[in-house]
Amino acid sequence: MRIGILGSGEVGRTLGRAFIACGHEVKLGSREAGNPKVKEWVGKTGAHASGGTFEEVAKFGEIIVLATLWAGTENALRLAGAANLAGKVVIDATNPLDFTTTPPRLAVGCTDSAGEQVQRWLTTARVVKAFNMIGSAHMFRPEFPGGPPDMFICGNDQSAKQAVSRILNEFGWEVIDLGRIEASRHLECLAMLWITYGFRHKSWNHAFRLLRK
Repeated sequence: MRIGILGSGEVGRTLGRAFIACGHEVKLGSREAGNPKVKEWVGKTGAHASGGTFEEVAKFGEIIVLATLWAGTENALRLAGAANLAGKVVIDATNPLDFTTTPPRLAVGCTDSAGEQVQRWLTTARVVKAFNMIGSAHMFRPEFPGGPPDMFICGNDQSAKQAVSRILNEFGWEVIDLGRIEASRHLECLAMLWITYGFRHKSWNHAFRLLRK
């Protein structure tokens, strides 16, 4: 499968390597062609890796991963082109973080969310929120003493969530579907819980698991 990743930061590069490890082709995108960080990643990652602009990535990918900093997300999607993403599954891994404080805080919340805004910007894409409540070091085949953690997802399209769930299972995650994209409000708050714990305990090796009886 062809995977397009919008964003060349640590999350995008990590997920790109993970998809390639599972046998997929990946194009990693940035605002401009020839981005040094993308070129370095391609050189280290192998034959199934390539780089391009956001527009090229959007055209290339059968599934798209949105892994941008929140401040640049709307512009990245504008450069990618909504028409190039129409009908495609878009995995939204963003969190609307405001870095003017330490720890950061949510710039959007309570009555709206990043996930909902992405779906409004991409009215014909099938947005699924995932990967936003864990650090990049544990996104692929996470190992914890208590067993595999849970990945909470949400989105409006059931078939899109099934496709993302298959990917997550391949990546070593148990999946819990929280329903429609509005549940992003809770998942982004869950990300803040993950971040707050990390700052307080100076450790980023934690994840969430739902215990059921």
